[in-house]
Formats: sequence, C-alpha cells, structure tokens
Amino acid sequence: MKGVLLINLGSPESPTAKDVKPYLDEFLMDKYVIDYPYLLRALLVRGIILNTRPKASAHAYQQIWWEEGSPLIVLSRRLMDKVAPQVSVPVALAMRYGKPSIETGLQELADKGVDEVLLLPLYPQYAMATTLTILVKAEEVRKTKFPNMRFSDVPAFYKQPGYVQALANSIKDGLVGFEYDHLLFSYHGVPERHIRKTDPTKSHCKIDGSCCVTPSEAHKVCYRHQCYETTRQVVEVLGIPKEKYSVTFQSRLGKDKWLEPYTDVTVNDMPAKNIKSLAVVTPAFVADCIETLEEIGMRAKEDFEANGGEHFHTVPCLNDRDDWAAVVAGWINDWAK
Repeated sequence: MKGVLLINLGSPESPTAKDVKPYLDEFLMDKYVIDYPYLLRALLVRGIILNTRPKASAHAYQQIWWEEGSPLIVLSRRLMDKVAPQVSVPVALAMRYGKPSIETGLQELADKGVDEVLLLPLYPQYAMATTLTILVKAEEVRKTKFPNMRFSDVPAFYKQPGYVQALANSIKDGLVGFEYDHLLFSYHGVPERHIRKTDPTKSHCKIDGSCCVTPSEAHKVCYRHQCYETTRQVVEVLGIPKEKYSVTFQSRLGKDKWLEPYTDVTVNDMPAKNIKSLAVVTPAFVADCIETLEEIGMRAKEDFEANGGEHFHTVPCLNDRDDWAAVVAGWINDWAK
C-alpha cells in the first residue's frame, strides 16, 4: 500500500530556552548543516553556541509564536489537511528536527498498512542542509525501524510549472495594494563550500556568476542555481523588469563565506539608493517560520526603516493556499497511479 510523508524543517516544542536548546542541538549537530568534523562541530555547537544562543532564539520565537503553536508546524499541518482529501493514499507529516519526527510519521503510515512511501521534502530548492539531510535521515530510520518499507522521493521542485505558478500567484496576491520600488527575493543562505561539496562534477560550481547559467548536471543539486532559476521563472510569469527585483541570501552563521549578496546588508543599503518602498518574498520556504516572520518581517523591517526606508512589506509564503495544496495533491496522485 502506498502513502506519503510530507517533511519540513521543524521547530522547538515551545518558545522557551529550555525547549530551544535541545532543538538547536539536534539541528546544528547535523553534519549536513554544520559540516565540520564531529569534534570541531561539538566544540562549536555544545561548547559555544548552546551556551549563548538558546535564550536569544527563544526570544525570537516568542515574537512569532501562535496560540496554536509553532507557525511552521501549524501551517504544515494545515497544508496536509488540505492535501489529504484530494488524494487516494494516506498522508502523514514529519519534521527533520523536533516533533513529529520522521520515525513518528513513518509509524503513522505503517499503522495504516503503508509499505511504499513517497518522501516529499517541503523545500523547493535542493541543499545539503535541507533535502539531503531529510533523505539520509529517512533512510537511516527505514533501515532500523521499517526494513520492509520502500521509498521514493519528490526531487527539488524549484522549476516545476505548478509550483512556479502557485508562487507567482502568491506574490501577485501578496502585493495587492502595495506599490513597491523593488521586490527582493530573499533565500536562505548556505556556506559556499556546500555548493562545491554537492557538485557531482567536482569542477562546475565556481560561484563566479557564470556557472549557474551554463548548462550542467550540477544544476540538479545546485542550490544557488535553483534559487536564481526559481526567481527567473517567477518574474517571467509576473512580467517584472530586471531593474525592479534582485536576489539575496539570509540567515548566515559563523565567519565562513556564505552565498552573497547578503539580505541584511542589501536591505540596509537600499534606502540610500532611493528604494523607499520594499517588498520581500522568501521562496526557499513554503511555510512561514522564524526566518520569514521574525528575521525578515521584524528585524529586516526595523533595519530598513532605521536606514531611511518608508514602506516595508513581506509577502506570505505559500503556506496552505488552495492552489499550492492542489499542486502537491497533483504530484501525489500522479505518483499513486
């Protein structure tokens, strides 16, 4: 029997330092997130970050926490609840970190008699720290807990027509009544070394401005290329001229070189370039979360206005939009035939 597991990033159980600390430990100790050797990673995470960051992160979560719980998990459940009635197979939800775990989601499907699972990572663009770690973790759980299950997965859907159209629709709807000088596509950042590590050719990804537009098999797993390609296709659908939009990368950690340009630096500089009305969309996420609601919706807004910006507007993620739920259901139905 077939079934589907929708998988997103995850969230602490509550916006308290007590619950944020174990969540950050699981997240940051993942070798696909911070890809240092184990001892160095442990020293950095458990010796430094977990002694300083949980309190600040808890405060950030408190700013965006909903009465029903974590926005990311609430919105992911709402999406699942819209998708489930449109498909002919059982659907469950899991998070890579925190609860509900991948094991819990697979157990839910197994209890319904499912032995063939479609893994659907809720990340449009492929990256080590998102898609890859989900697939690796799911396989680990399968081998130890569900050896008779069979897996297949939905590849990065960054340029899938249904996704592109739903994203374009959401931006169009999200900008109703807002006259913007500039539309910023802000994607989650990754270290540049992650791009090179995932390059199957070991030579194509030079991050020099040309490799992302030069055809290569590396593009199937190149996060940077996929971000720019998502943007290119969406602005083409919407008819946005080149001078009215740009791409940046947010949420960097540590002192390593991450993908540029950086969102915070760009936003701070925009008012001086006579961009007084700024709209921001965050297409690396399909559900609003701390990175979209707090980092962009609050901190970036404050910085923009502090530097002379006048109007700042965030476009909501796809969340549980009807057209997005229909796209996901369509993928599942095509697979389940």
